[in-house]
Amino acid sequence: MPPLPAPEPDALEHSRALAELISGEIAAEGGWIPFSRYMELALYAPGFGYYGAGARKFGRGGDFVTAPEISLLFGRTLGRQAAEVLANGGGILELGAGTGRLAADLLAELERLGHLPAHYRVLEVSPDLRERQRETLSRQVPGLLARVEWVEHLPQSVEGLIIANEVLDALPVHLVAWRGGKIFERGVVLGDGAFAFDDRPLAEGELMTLARGLDPGRDYVSELCPAARGLVKSLAEVLARGAILFIDYGFGRREYYHPQRNRGTLMCHYRQQAHDDPFFAPGLQDITAHVDFSAVAEAAVEAGLSLLGYTTQAHFLINCGITELLAQSPVEDASRYLPLAEQAHRLLSPAEMGELFKVMALGRNVFAPLLGFTRGDFSRML
Repeated sequence: MPPLPAPEPDALEHSRALAELISGEIAAEGGWIPFSRYMELALYAPGFGYYGAGARKFGRGGDFVTAPEISLLFGRTLGRQAAEVLANGGGILELGAGTGRLAADLLAELERLGHLPAHYRVLEVSPDLRERQRETLSRQVPGLLARVEWVEHLPQSVEGLIIANEVLDALPVHLVAWRGGKIFERGVVLGDGAFAFDDRPLAEGELMTLARGLDPGRDYVSELCPAARGLVKSLAEVLARGAILFIDYGFGRREYYHPQRNRGTLMCHYRQQAHDDPFFAPGLQDITAHVDFSAVAEAAVEAGLSLLGYTTQAHFLINCGITELLAQSPVEDASRYLPLAEQAHRLLSPAEMGELFKVMALGRNVFAPLLGFTRGDFSRML
């Protein structure tokens, strides 16, 4: 892997300020904090964290590219599924709307289909991203901006559709090590002025209960994400009627804790480069982990929701009509068709996003099969 680009001086100063904040917390906690707390501060510390401060994160000039940034086909195709869920009324709540591109494409498609939601709420923790979302919507769908509302907390009740595109992968994870018949939690310490990993015996509690239930084998390190379970429970509490769509990269449990994946799935993204050093320039890079979709499904069922479907992104988009949307651009018009075809390939190809990314639907008072899961539903593999 080529060396990571050096941050600009002002960005580096910002990162140093966050590192000092994290160092102060480590000292206050006796010299050790769980990795989940480090990740939480690195991503969400107000004014300093990757999502809590201003920075360009998405697209060609950012650190990574999401499906809505790749092609408007993603939002338009998702609109077909949204229209089905909204057939009985209700609104949309999007968790973490990125640049606002998905919201704009989705609203435009729903207007074409005659299924505009009663409202489109965006729950966004980043002031910088909220402003970018407003700019995107104002530019792309100015006539629909009045339907959009930004909120800081979950509404008391939701009817309609909740969308979480690449949200679960950014939730803080605990790092757990199974070694020599014992279970450890991997935390963060300061050593020679730099952050470093340090393992401590895992204490009794929720995390230990989850870790004992896995037992992936000797000398194994992976992630556990109680925060994902908490988010699912919170969404279940407010969902009166409708569906939740989680779109993210990950696996069912048997594949997630496969013997060959014994170093975990933790990954960082900085200026379009993926690497595995979470201590590089804290606050300037994204830190993610793959999603254990079995854990998400279990939390949903425990909270009273129904599992409506689980499939690959490729199956979901094909079921929802992405090829029909692509066909609306004449092949003869190469300047229009070829870029869209290349974008569709990135969304659908097993070598790109098609297989690694999954779509899960959960619901209350909505009945399967939903459009996106009519073929290729892999719920049995969870």
